[in-house]
Amino acid sequence: MFRFDPFSPAIGADPFPAYKVLRDEYPCFWSEEAQMWILSRHADVLAAVQDWRTYSSASGNMMTELPGRAGATLGTTDPPRHDRLRALIQHAFVKRNLEALAEPIRAIAAEAAAGLKGRSKFDFIEDFSSQFTVRVLIAALGLPPGDEVIVREKAVLMVQNDPVTRAKGPEHVAAYEWMQAYAAKVIAERRANPRNDLISHFSMAEIDGDRLDEREVLLTTTTLIMAGVESLGGFMSMFALNLADHPDAQRAVVAEPSLLQEAIEESLRYNTSAQRFKRCLQRDVELHGQTMKAGDFVCLAYGSANRDERQWPDPDRYDITRKPRGHLGFGGSVHVCLGTMIARLSVKLAFDELHKVVGGYRRTQQQLNWMPSSTFRSPLQLPLALA
Repeated sequence: MFRFDPFSPAIGADPFPAYKVLRDEYPCFWSEEAQMWILSRHADVLAAVQDWRTYSSASGNMMTELPGRAGATLGTTDPPRHDRLRALIQHAFVKRNLEALAEPIRAIAAEAAAGLKGRSKFDFIEDFSSQFTVRVLIAALGLPPGDEVIVREKAVLMVQNDPVTRAKGPEHVAAYEWMQAYAAKVIAERRANPRNDLISHFSMAEIDGDRLDEREVLLTTTTLIMAGVESLGGFMSMFALNLADHPDAQRAVVAEPSLLQEAIEESLRYNTSAQRFKRCLQRDVELHGQTMKAGDFVCLAYGSANRDERQWPDPDRYDITRKPRGHLGFGGSVHVCLGTMIARLSVKLAFDELHKVVGGYRRTQQQLNWMPSSTFRSPLQLPLALA
């Protein structure tokens, strides 16, 4: 009897064989372990993403939600509240002028990569991506310099869950509470002394007299820290893993950095960190001979949808010439990731600078230790050696 447990460490290590069974044989599958439906085909996941009236995010969008977050952030609200939040937050992003971040981001990447000079082995996460992502986050949001290690430690804990209880453990909730207290102090300081950073702009963003209230500024800041550290850091780790596992693609982007953008898009499709997100049904839905009831939770398996052979030929092949339009690596519709531009820019600049220093690289460890998360998938360490 087929079973699919999105909380299983085995699924975290390699979900793709199970995804294929789901798509081919059980495209609308009830998981007893998760107590939710699993949608795995691209067309079904995309339709659900676009139909927010039926597939609501207001009960939380992560497979295991943090307390007090559901219904109060961009990812956990539906229109019209979502539209108001997005407009105000987008206004802050425009004010920050993301193009002005390009040179600082490149400088941060160059400095992180410089620390690898002369080394034959390094851990991509510990020695490069974690340093880079948190420093970019600090520069963009305006967090106090020197807090890189503790901010990353707490952000990574926030997205994890206990694989046994299938819930957030005390250490995960404590990390979230720490992050809220930390963010509240920074917000208060920025209200008193505004700067040209995102937290200042969140605090001051105004459209026709409407502004974010204090809780909205706090949760937006906390969510962006979590997303900046884990979503960006996790994707960078997966991108490095994809390139390490596909030497031809790696040699191509090292030789011709202009190919990095195409390789990034293919990685977002092929093997990205954002794997599964949750919705709550607002009405009964008949799909593939199954009846999903109003009030049921539904898992949208983005990682499976992005490998659907109904959407892409030979989907298990990593092909940087593919141009995979329509992938769900950054979500979609009203819940497309707000930080897509800065994420794409950051990853491109980071790997451009990394490749200048280390050139080619290969994995030194085939069995990886994966982060215990039912929503995101990325290794906790990624040891590499120069090729």
